Order: sequence, then structure tokens, then C-alpha cells
Amino acid sequence: MTVAALAFYLFAFVTIASGFMVIAARNPVHSVLFLILAFFNAAGLFVLLGAEFLAMILVIVYVGAVAVLFLFVVMMLDINFVELRQGFLQYLPIGGAIGIILLIELLLVLAGWVIEPATIAAARAPTVAGLSNTEALGNIIYTDYVYLFQAAGMVLLVAMIGAIVLTHRQREGVRKQRISEQVNRPIEDAVAIRKVEPGQGA
Repeated sequence: MTVAALAFYLFAFVTIASGFMVIAARNPVHSVLFLILAFFNAAGLFVLLGAEFLAMILVIVYVGAVAVLFLFVVMMLDINFVELRQGFLQYLPIGGAIGIILLIELLLVLAGWVIEPATIAAARAPTVAGLSNTEALGNIIYTDYVYLFQAAGMVLLVAMIGAIVLTHRQREGVRKQRISEQVNRPIEDAVAIRKVEPGQGA
């Protein structure tokens, strides 16, 4: 067994174990930390596959931004986890039934999944000779899938604006600039003409 195979099995085992601990850990902070560990090991798998760009994106974007943001949100929320666990048993049968239905659907999808020979041939030679992984990925995204890429960006933009709008709070006593009121106010309120006598202050 080569070093690459050993590294693959190590990364894969740690990724699966971390993914399981994300949903099994009782402390949400520990769940986020296990999620970060899963991201790092998934990035190692991408490096073994020769997709170094995807590995760096996974580490920079998901670990550096998303997972850390999750951690901050979880630590800032004042959640009483004792109250959340009180009604867990009464919803367990419904949750178990939904989980079994989803598992059956996944098995049916995987049973009818057939990989085309062209896909296998493309996987054996993922990049053109003399072309790096990043260049090949950029050529595919910005030529064949440029409209889908732009649509995905618009969806993320709308999601970001929606999150800002939903979490925005109107606080009392905070003075804000209202441009429309400033422009539409009458000149009598904006300008005051005073006649100052000689020798007197304004």
C-alpha cells in the first residue's frame, strides 16, 4: 500500500468520523469544531485528487469564514439547551420515520445510478496536458457554465441581503440621516436671516 493510499484512508476516516460527531456532539461549539476538522480533511482529499484550487477554496472560504461565523453565532446565542432537549423524545418517532423514508429514497436513487463511459474517461484524464487545475476550472466555469455561475452569485447576493434585512433591528434614540427629509424641508427651516447691528455678536 502506497503513501497516497494510506493518506486517502486516513483523511477519509477522519472526515467521516468528524461528520458523524457534528450531529452527535451535545455541545454546539464542539459540533462546529468537528465541522472545521471535517473541512480540513476534505481539503486533504482534494489535494490527493489533484484539485489543489478546490482544496484552498475549501480551507479559505469554509474554514476561514463560514465555520468561524457559525462558531461565533453559536457562542453569541443565548440558547437554553436543557429546554430544547426536553421535548426530544416525543418527536423521535416522527423524526425516525422521516429518516427511514429519506434513506429508502437515497438507496433507490443510488441503485439506479449509472456512470456514463464518457464520465469515466474524463475522470481518468481530468486536465489537459500543460494546463493547471485552476486554469482548467476557470475555463469551464467562465465558458460553459458562465450563466449558471452568475445565477449562483445572484442567489448568494439575495441570501445575504435577506439575512441583513431579517436581522436588522430598529433601535430607539439613534439619530440617522434621512436624505429625503433634508432635501424636501422648506427654506424657512433651513435658512435663518438675522440682522446684526454693528458692535453686536451674532
